[in-house]
This record gives sequence, C-alpha cells and structure tokens, in this order.
Amino acid sequence: MSETTTSPEMSATMATAAIGYAAASPEAPLAPLRFERRPLGPRDVRIEVLHCGVCHSDLHTARNEWVETLAETTYPVVPGHEIVGRVTAVGDEVERFAVGDHAGVGCMVDSCQRCEACAAGLEQYCENGATFTYNSPDPQIGGSTHGGYSSSIVVDEGFALWIDEDVDLAATAPLLCAGITTYSPLRHHGVGEGSRLGVVGLGGLGHMAVKIGAALGAEVTLFTTSPEKAEEGRRLGAADAVVTTAEGALEGATGGFDVIVDTVSASHDLNPYLGLLRRDGAVVLLGVPSSQHPSPAVGALIGARRTLTGSNIGGIAETQEMLDFCAEHGVVSEIEPIAIDQVNEAYERLAAGDVRFRFVIDMSTLEAP
Repeated sequence: MSETTTSPEMSATMATAAIGYAAASPEAPLAPLRFERRPLGPRDVRIEVLHCGVCHSDLHTARNEWVETLAETTYPVVPGHEIVGRVTAVGDEVERFAVGDHAGVGCMVDSCQRCEACAAGLEQYCENGATFTYNSPDPQIGGSTHGGYSSSIVVDEGFALWIDEDVDLAATAPLLCAGITTYSPLRHHGVGEGSRLGVVGLGGLGHMAVKIGAALGAEVTLFTTSPEKAEEGRRLGAADAVVTTAEGALEGATGGFDVIVDTVSASHDLNPYLGLLRRDGAVVLLGVPSSQHPSPAVGALIGARRTLTGSNIGGIAETQEMLDFCAEHGVVSEIEPIAIDQVNEAYERLAAGDVRFRFVIDMSTLEAP
C-alpha cells in the first residue's frame, strides 16, 4: 500500500489516486470509494494512513445526525480524523517532516491563518471557518474533504503532527481527537495537582479524560450509569466512581469539584452536575447531542458563580503538546483493532455503546475494490 513518487517535480503536479470507505447516504453502509487526493504542494506532506480511530463523530456525520445541531453531511463522505501514518512524500518547502517519519492528522487540515483565533494558535475557532478533515468545503480542490478511512492523505505540514517513534501507533491514533478534546479544556481550566475533576461518561472521550486528568495530577471522580464501567474507571486512574443510576447517588455525592467534563452525547439533565461544583467551578460540555439539553437552572449558576461552558478540540500547537505529554506519561487509548471491512459492524456496536473504548482501523486491511 506504500506510495512512491518518481520525482519531486512529478509529485508536485500530479494528483494521487486513493481508496477509502465512504457513506453514500444516511442509510447506506460504508463501502469502498476511489477518489483523488490533491497534488503535492510545496508545503504539503503525503501520508500513508496506517491506523485510523473510529470516533462517534464519524457515525453522527455518516448518518447525518447533526443536521440540526452542527452541519449537514455532504455525500459521499469518507470519515476519519484520528489518523496516524507514515510520510511518503514531502513538498520542496517542507521543513518539519521527511519521508519515512511517522505523522498524525487530527480534526483539522486548514484554517484562514489570518484571524485573531488563528494568530493565537486556536485554529479550531477560526473566525473564517476551519477546514475540517472530512465533510468540510475543500478550499484547495473544491468539493468536500475526505478523511482517514483511506489509503492516504495530503495535508499542509502546519496541520500535521509529529508522532514519537516509540509509541504504540494504533493506540495513539485516538489521541488526535479523543485525546485533544479532553486535554484542551483540562489545560484551559488549569486542572493539575490538587484539582478535583469529575468526568461524566466513560466512552471514547471519557476514558481519555480520566487518564489525562490522572496524569496531570488531579483527583478524578467518574460519573457513569454502569457499575462495570465504574470499576474500569478506577483501573484507568479514577480515585472514585459514582454510579448515577443508583437511587440518591448524585444527591449523596461529595461536591467541591473544580471542573466537571461532560462527555455524554445524549440529551440529559445538567443540574445535578452544576450542583456539585465549588464556587467558580465549571461544567464543560464535550459531547454534542442530536437534540438539545434541557435548560439548566439559572440559580445553580448564579448562586456560586459557576460556569456552564463548552470546548472544541484544540489548536495544532496544543495538540502537539498533548501528544508529547501523553508520550512522556505513557498515556494511550484503550482500543479494539478492527479491519476496514468490519467498520459497519463497528458502527452498530458504537451506536449501542459496545466498545472498550475506541475502535481503531488497521488500514493495511484496505484493498482495492
């Protein structure tokens, strides 16, 4: 599956044939699709995709479940934004990568680079609209971007991430979304030694919040509906776990949390978690439900100057910081490797919550249709 280029001049002017798995409609199963990646530009790197995580966002997008809350899906769509691979070609002006290096691509592949957010390293909040890795208007070649359920990807080196040579590549792939989505709000809200951190939900995001929070030195409490996941949360680094389906569990929970990150992507009552915050504490929403949460009680906010807020992935520099932090502390995702032809079954299991805790596609199993 490795790609080669006959010369820098040829690689800069020729598009590259790629194979991916795409959804053709909200009801259609993912199936093989041939398409072209853009010609290699002077600042571009071409990456052979080795592993790609399966994020719940992939499922939502493939099935057009965010049409009312985020964006409508443009079909066909090749999902995947937790990409780890090997560099197979570089443009003439590329400085940070060489052929053979490991590299990652997360949720973004471009931004305007001119606005205040981009200047601050917050490309995810680009005021002119970041270009996301899939289902985003492609400013380079038109049409819509395609993601990492594919043989290769071409990206500006400014949106490629350095991957340590010594890490487990498959287990590192989910860090490109699940890792940075949880790391960014923890860093922004100053979570560290002496902090009390709550994590709601133990899925792909939640288990990374537990691991990263513990690695940052926080005292982590997991809130989950599953007694089984309560035990898993403790294994992953939580000091305590609360099974929220038990009668009176939330009412009896000890408060005083500095930050509670809510990773659940289904609509639910936020008031019990707001009530567990200390003065000036924050509940941070990370999950995006297909329908809105019930409105929280205003008194729970103003009575102790609490904050209800949200967070959206992280900028490129912060994502690299997260990858370096996780490599240093041995933090990776808990994964279940799958072949690409198992992705539709994985989607059904993901919808049912039957994964511990991230499917990761071994892209060496991708064959030409």
